[in-house]
Amino acid sequence: MLFDSINFVAFFIVITALFYLLPHKYRWLLLLAASCYFYMAFVPIYILILGFTIVIDYIAGIFIEKNTGKRRKLWLITSLIANIGILCVFKYYNFINFNIGAVLSAWGYTTPFPALSILLPLGLSFHTFQAMSYTIEVYRGHQKAERNFGIYALYVMFYPQLVAGPIERPQNLLPQFHEKHTFNPDNIVAGLKLMLIGFLKKLVIADRLSIYVNTVYANSNTQSGKSLAIATVFFAFQIYCDFSAYSDIARGAAKVMGFDLMINFKRPYFATSVSQFWRRWHISLSTWFKDYLFIPLGGSRVKYKYRLYINILIVFLISGLWHGANWTYVVWGGLNGLFLIIEAAAGRKIRTGSSISLIFKTLLTFLLICISWVFFRAETVQQALDIVKKIVLFDGPFYPGNPKDHFFYSIVALFFLLIFEFISEYRPALYKVIPNNVATRFSYYLVVVMIIMLFGVFDGGQFIYFQF
Repeated sequence: MLFDSINFVAFFIVITALFYLLPHKYRWLLLLAASCYFYMAFVPIYILILGFTIVIDYIAGIFIEKNTGKRRKLWLITSLIANIGILCVFKYYNFINFNIGAVLSAWGYTTPFPALSILLPLGLSFHTFQAMSYTIEVYRGHQKAERNFGIYALYVMFYPQLVAGPIERPQNLLPQFHEKHTFNPDNIVAGLKLMLIGFLKKLVIADRLSIYVNTVYANSNTQSGKSLAIATVFFAFQIYCDFSAYSDIARGAAKVMGFDLMINFKRPYFATSVSQFWRRWHISLSTWFKDYLFIPLGGSRVKYKYRLYINILIVFLISGLWHGANWTYVVWGGLNGLFLIIEAAAGRKIRTGSSISLIFKTLLTFLLICISWVFFRAETVQQALDIVKKIVLFDGPFYPGNPKDHFFYSIVALFFLLIFEFISEYRPALYKVIPNNVATRFSYYLVVVMIIMLFGVFDGGQFIYFQF
């Protein structure tokens, strides 16, 4: 069930209404049933895979808390193997098998293992990481094991953030399922406002930008450097608006019922360094890798600088692989890791503002991120290299798109997006000038709805991060 569909709107209204009509003690059951229905709307049989890992992690959490020493660690390892094992089979088996086959073929052999014709379960990487954070936190003693199986299952399956995050920690989300949520008009308004912004980003900006991006990248061998450069910039904003839109709708849907999910984006393209970009982009994943991989590897508190660089590179290579079973994602992650290593080596020379202006640093960071996005968007590493080469040469005629009005509307949409984000980043006090009364708010919401209806692209475009 796509967020940007009539079915979801109807589903959301019905579930929210029932949530407030039911007594508190039955609400978790309603949300769990709704989440199961939401997930099964894609591939129903895959609910069994999710159920398997939920049972394993629920039992593991209890036994981790009860035991000490090696038994405690054994239950954690069991949980991690179950989760990572499912992830490897469905997401990485064919990738690993293909690459092993390529190596063997160079020596005149063939791989004895057949390829699997299976679909990737929706949001597998997201709810797998959320489940692992639970058993790790219980093991570390930061979270009590959840005794209510239904509540724990809801923690993993909560429908607003089940498919594409934010990846929540148990300390934040689990206690909220035990709390009684009363009807609060402020929560309703705040939640609907977030959802409205999400629909605007997705339907008016992201899906419209995708029309140009998909056309140019699908024919990259015949496109000019100018067209590919514009398509790459468009993709940078497409993926941002697409993914942040999902997060906004997820947070908004949860907020209407009184649940608070973490902020996942903080105007990343206003970052003045790559490290700052990753503190603003997909924050729930960035902090996950920081807490559960980077710091256990030694983090930045290592004796030798080269160890820090190795730790950064490991984290970002794995982050790239997390995004997809393709070398393009690995290169994308490696590039970001390389940028961060260079930044760490340069130290204060980059971080200080004495020699480089704020505008230059922001544009340089955006340029570096766009270079990496080429590999994220391309089908193969070779295609990405060819695109980068064409962009550097920046030759050939500009392709205005067909029909041309899509390109014009895209430029206008980006213009207003940047103005809004600029004010939010540098001039938030301007919002206080706007009257905050019922009439003004109603007019604002009405205008946004009209913009969505008039300029939205209603072709059922799937969210980009659904494939992860």
